[in-house]
Amino acid sequence: QLTPSSFLRIGQLSNVDLNEDIRELETELPRQHPNEIPHNEKLLSLKYESLDYDNSENQLFLEEERRINHTAFRTVEIKRWVICAMIGILTGLVACFIDIVVENLAGLKYRVVKGNIDKFTEKGGLSFSLLLWATLNASVVMVGSVIVAFIEPVAAGSGIPQIKCYLNGVKIPHVVRLKTLVIKVCGVILSVVGGLAVGKEGPMIHSGAVIAAGISQGRSTSLKRDFKIFEYFRRDTEKRDFVSAGAAAGVSAAFGAPVGGVLFSLEEGASFWNQFLTWRIFFASMISTFTLNSVLSVYHGNAWDLSSPGLINFGRFDNEKMGYTIQEIPIFIFMGVVGGILGALFNALNYWLTMFRIRYIHRPCLQVVEAMLVAAVTATVGFVMIYCSRDCQPIQGSTVAYPLQLFCADGEYNSMATAFFNTPEKSVVNLFHDPPGSYNPMTLGMFTLMYFFLACWTYGLTVSAGVFIPSLLIGAAWGRLFGISLSYLTKGSIWADPGKYALMGAAAQLGGIVRMTLSLTVIMMEATGNVTYGFPIMLVLMTAKIVGDYFVEGLYDMHIQLQSVPFLHWEAPVTSHSLTAREVMSTPVTCLRRIERVGTVVDILSDTSSNHNGFPVVESNPDATQVAGLRGLILRSQLIVLLKHKVFVERANLSLVQRRLKLKDFRDAYPRFPPIQSIHVSQDERECMIDLSEFMNPSPYTVPQEASLPRVFKLFRALGLPHLVGSACQRGAVPCPFSRQVVGMVTRKDLARYRLGKEGLEELSLAQT
Repeated sequence: QLTPSSFLRIGQLSNVDLNEDIRELETELPRQHPNEIPHNEKLLSLKYESLDYDNSENQLFLEEERRINHTAFRTVEIKRWVICAMIGILTGLVACFIDIVVENLAGLKYRVVKGNIDKFTEKGGLSFSLLLWATLNASVVMVGSVIVAFIEPVAAGSGIPQIKCYLNGVKIPHVVRLKTLVIKVCGVILSVVGGLAVGKEGPMIHSGAVIAAGISQGRSTSLKRDFKIFEYFRRDTEKRDFVSAGAAAGVSAAFGAPVGGVLFSLEEGASFWNQFLTWRIFFASMISTFTLNSVLSVYHGNAWDLSSPGLINFGRFDNEKMGYTIQEIPIFIFMGVVGGILGALFNALNYWLTMFRIRYIHRPCLQVVEAMLVAAVTATVGFVMIYCSRDCQPIQGSTVAYPLQLFCADGEYNSMATAFFNTPEKSVVNLFHDPPGSYNPMTLGMFTLMYFFLACWTYGLTVSAGVFIPSLLIGAAWGRLFGISLSYLTKGSIWADPGKYALMGAAAQLGGIVRMTLSLTVIMMEATGNVTYGFPIMLVLMTAKIVGDYFVEGLYDMHIQLQSVPFLHWEAPVTSHSLTAREVMSTPVTCLRRIERVGTVVDILSDTSSNHNGFPVVESNPDATQVAGLRGLILRSQLIVLLKHKVFVERANLSLVQRRLKLKDFRDAYPRFPPIQSIHVSQDERECMIDLSEFMNPSPYTVPQEASLPRVFKLFRALGLPHLVGSACQRGAVPCPFSRQVVGMVTRKDLARYRLGKEGLEELSLAQT
């Protein structure tokens, strides 16, 4: 039988090995070319910390909870509903702002370029028009990229992977700050106006989450304003629930899909859920859609006509003209297979491109240059394809916003221009609803091919942009082409309406890229206002997910993995039962005594080699030969607040009462606790003693070291823990539970390190990236 000391020795040996691995990794890095940042998908970053979704039930917390009566609990519940309503209203207003500004700026740009093209078509010299278009795009995108690259890099992309990580329990720096929201909103406006192959819908999810995180705290740490409201919600557990509501409100505002928003938050975002939360999130989503609808209706001059429920409205699909028959079900499934394969190809190409960016294009100035290059290339490709296209359609009865005549006869317009010379949202709606014969198959084929590579190149640039609309646009284009091909094959049967197939293609492509099923089905149904297509859309999305998952992961999961985030999935790897807690836990553990010297606490917190955020508290035992039993757990943030408020007494006067702190002192410091370097402790104060009994959590979750990895994983994941104390029974101690010895600490990184790879269970390396 192994003694506790031998367990400690085993832990120390494994710790030395791990440190040697990290040192070897760090010594290898400088040998690389200086312009390259080495990056490996088999790394796990040490820079990400866990959020604490477990309430610390110390004496202060329990005293406050006992003081709250039934009326006070009712008041707290009413405040939750008020916050959800405010989240919905503000998210809707932000969505309105984005929509109105994009519509006006993009309209101005297209009018200027159209006037220039019309002028030079008559007298020659269209190269000036190309130059103007490319310059306008590159200039606008340059501004959007500069603010993201130099001011707030976390605002890049759609923000969905970051919000997924936040709701999973990972602390992503700056992800829900006010500055991030401002840069996100400005960045997405400039990206869309700059003509990139992006959409403004994805970033709405991140924007909603930031709004929720800010409102629920009743203050702004960025603006240094505290409104002294909602102080009860200043902790990670409460903040997480509101961020889920913000993400749902963002989806709801983007697509006019409140139910889809709730399901998105459940399927893609939230790791922790309950029945009460569902209803509040649905309320926030409904308010968000209604706010957007009301404001946009007034803006469009129809104050009482609430017909703009989302940023994108796919328009009504007519049942009579666009019904489907039983024979079409296999065709829809086949489209799902195509969407899955194309989605997997998109993700694989984007993966290699992102790896290249991480290694070579990591400086902000290079990132801005790349964004400008993509903007100029997008304009050039669009212009060349419009110029080479001879697909002319009659302008009579068309819904094209900016018809380009170019070399078409009078009364006709260039069909290729409807796809490229428009915001992506308008192009999607045109592909859904333009009558049969509006597009030449060659036009659709060329557009699909070019836009596929442009969208793939664009996702991952240092700009704020989403992938929803480009995916829908690619799918709508090849879906419509598929419908036209069927019409040719079936000699013009009515059921091969190209608009219907454009809708199925759009669902297949988006499902193949992001791998969403339930929420995307409902979003597509709500955005089209038609339940008839529920079953075929569901079939298409399920097929696309199954086929896509066979090849590569979904786009968001892939980007989370590329950022080396310790993300925990719903279940532990399937082959991990052979591992026990003893093999995965970090050892040896830095413990604190119940009554500890201030100097010791300061030295432990100041130690740069360890970034532990939780410390087991053991009994102050004068007998060094006897193993100290576990008495509780205290967090780094709590220790910092104690030191900041000088909660300690001189060694000679241990009978004196320490300064009394309240829970409010800890909440006021949340979430930006000061670093230990900013707290000055004099030499005399270092000799003082600090009693941790009142502030530590006396009942931390512990796990026996013999427990299997899946069991530890389930406990850790279900409870949202930042750390789990590994314990062993003290030999000869009776009763055992009260004399458990600390033998290790299980953290998020210890669990996330184990992943199922192509060759079975693999262990990722840890790095300071």
